[in-house]
Amino acid sequence: MSAPSGTVIELRQVRYLVDGTVVLDGADLSVARGEVMGVMGRSGAGKTTLLRLILGLTQPTSGQVLVEGEDVNALSTPELERLRLGMGMVFQEAALFDSMTVADNVAFPLVEHRRASGRELAGRVRALLEMVGMEGHEEKMPAELSGGMQKRVGIARALALEPAIMLYDEPTAGLDPISAVQIDEVIVRLKDQLGVTSVVVSHDVQSLRRVCDQLALLHKGKFIASGPLSELEAGGNPAVRQFLSASQEGPLTED
Repeated sequence: MSAPSGTVIELRQVRYLVDGTVVLDGADLSVARGEVMGVMGRSGAGKTTLLRLILGLTQPTSGQVLVEGEDVNALSTPELERLRLGMGMVFQEAALFDSMTVADNVAFPLVEHRRASGRELAGRVRALLEMVGMEGHEEKMPAELSGGMQKRVGIARALALEPAIMLYDEPTAGLDPISAVQIDEVIVRLKDQLGVTSVVVSHDVQSLRRVCDQLALLHKGKFIASGPLSELEAGGNPAVRQFLSASQEGPLTED
């Protein structure tokens, strides 16, 4: 099956239950090629589960998850591995290897998949670090870096295999405002310079405002509103209004 024109990621009536608890309940979402889609929602809403479903690390109870028109859960193991090579994942805690230098962390996917070696490898690593503003830190260990710097190295590593899709799990969590803006600038740069399609899972409203072309609000297992920020703000949906304003009163806290 080929992907609909312009559509890279699509969820169709996805349900996901854990021990009888409903996490996703008929979720529908469409992400267009080259856009940054922000998925917002309260903690525990199922945002990280969404990323795991896209990667095929978790299977839905029912429904379909399509990436480039391919049903992720209908793929064989080799086919799924091939699809995953086209996706870069940036973890909330950066997930760098503590015993490796910055350069070795970024080089790891290239070495693992035999994409580069020797002088070419060093050049690729340097270019990746320049892309995220971390050139000159090649020989440092992760423990020598701030949280924001570790996140940027994590993004460089996720970009090593030149993915067309980037997935971000709370990329600005725990960062000071300056570091958060630096991460946001990298996400936008990757879209503008490389045409990368991104899904950014976050509850950081200011970050979402800075980077996203489209936003979708996940609540009680469904995407209850989606669209450009300007349309969501003008639409009058009380749940969207509550989330964007961080109000304590509204449908998101009724339970």
